[in-house]
Amino acid sequence: MSEVNGVMMQYFHWYILPDGQLWNQFAKSVEDLAKAGITAFWFPPAYKGTAGGYDVGYGTYDLFDLGEFDQKGSIRTKYGTKEEYLNAVKAAHEVGTQVYADAVFNHKMGADLAEDVEAMPFDLNNHNNPIGQPQTIKAWTHFTFPSRAGKYSTMEWRWWHFNAIDYNANNENEKAIFLFRDKSFSSEVDLEKGNYDYLMGCDLDIEHEDVREELKYWGEWIVDTAGVDGFRFDAVKHVASEFFQEWIAHLRYYSKKNLFAVGEYWSYDVRSLDHFIKSTHGKLALFDAPLHGNFYTASKEGKNYNLSKIFDGTLVQQHPALAVTLVENHDTQPLQALESNIESWFKPLAYALILLRANGYPCIFYADYYGAHYKDKGKDGNEYEIWLDSHKEIIDQFLYARKTYCYGIQYDYLDYPNTIGWTRLGSEEHPGGMAVVLSNSDDGWKSMEIGQINRTYIDITGHIGEPVKTDEKGWGIFYCKGGSVSVWVPKD
Repeated sequence: MSEVNGVMMQYFHWYILPDGQLWNQFAKSVEDLAKAGITAFWFPPAYKGTAGGYDVGYGTYDLFDLGEFDQKGSIRTKYGTKEEYLNAVKAAHEVGTQVYADAVFNHKMGADLAEDVEAMPFDLNNHNNPIGQPQTIKAWTHFTFPSRAGKYSTMEWRWWHFNAIDYNANNENEKAIFLFRDKSFSSEVDLEKGNYDYLMGCDLDIEHEDVREELKYWGEWIVDTAGVDGFRFDAVKHVASEFFQEWIAHLRYYSKKNLFAVGEYWSYDVRSLDHFIKSTHGKLALFDAPLHGNFYTASKEGKNYNLSKIFDGTLVQQHPALAVTLVENHDTQPLQALESNIESWFKPLAYALILLRANGYPCIFYADYYGAHYKDKGKDGNEYEIWLDSHKEIIDQFLYARKTYCYGIQYDYLDYPNTIGWTRLGSEEHPGGMAVVLSNSDDGWKSMEIGQINRTYIDITGHIGEPVKTDEKGWGIFYCKGGSVSVWVPKD
């Protein structure tokens, strides 16, 4: 799935300033990030969204406009111009790291023209429940991309390339999902709301041959144009799962590269993730949303949370080779759609749990690394000012430990509700081993085997000042402060 001890970074958050500087900022920062131990970067959607230079990228308008055409009120995207994007990818490659492109295949938004189409209204909360009779609606579904004028792709998107929309321009007050005539919702999607094919905007009819072929062609174009090394697929639980398997197989064959692929299937029920993995025959990894959910609960419950159960019901427990482990992302940060922000005190523990263990492909979140400050309205309509702490210093310590000592057999000591730990015994190329211990309550300790006889270890986090020496059997008693984590590595 990834190179040995690889670490991904989500290089954006929802509230990045819309100043068009992210690609330039990345190009200046990537060398230091690579030296720290990050091996791949998940970039935000690089193409034009319906809000132009202010769009995070998920209001997908034109996949072929990477900040090149005067569309939706700007030439550049929120992150910069096409030239700056390509330069950012080049800068990543020059220091030996990879770039993953964000691909939104669920919907399009911001059509250029409206069309009359017959449609059936369905309940917003039960997509299997019709709530009226077929009617002719005015749907914004005709995408002509006038400023691009056929460059790179001549396809115009029409209503028959979609299966549903949630807005009728003839009756703006009507609240429904309008399923177009001769269309149906896919059965190979999540069952929330009865059928969760429809999410937002103009919902792509993934069964339409023109749609499938255009998305494959775009994949070829973005690989050829930018040289990306893989893809993060948005909202996969809303799209027929078989398409992703077909699409990535096509691109791997076309590019002659083992392109990385990870899907965002946001469900805390690991059975849903397991079903997707089986239906795609393990061709895609998934983000471990259940693990994030456990972290969130643990951070809220404090000492009342049983840390020995932290991996229960998670993807990394059941499919370790296909789990992209994460602490936060742009959707879980405060004031966002899936808001479930992990308390700051627990984030170092959570990052230790994804960065310093054998299983999973860890992903660091930009706002956790650099911190963030922004304002927005909450679900209650009130405006809030948010400050997110930077955890860069301790994450860098973990990254150093990961690339230097995180090798070999792992012994787990996940056997106590408030203090857990594990050791890595090291390898011939990376000897010495490592011990990790963390607590969500009082000061803690664990007696653990590290495989090194009469050897001295120090806590690189600096939380514990006194060294630890192992005995003649390679065991040691390793300590940590309350509500904290310590990482023990050889002194010499």
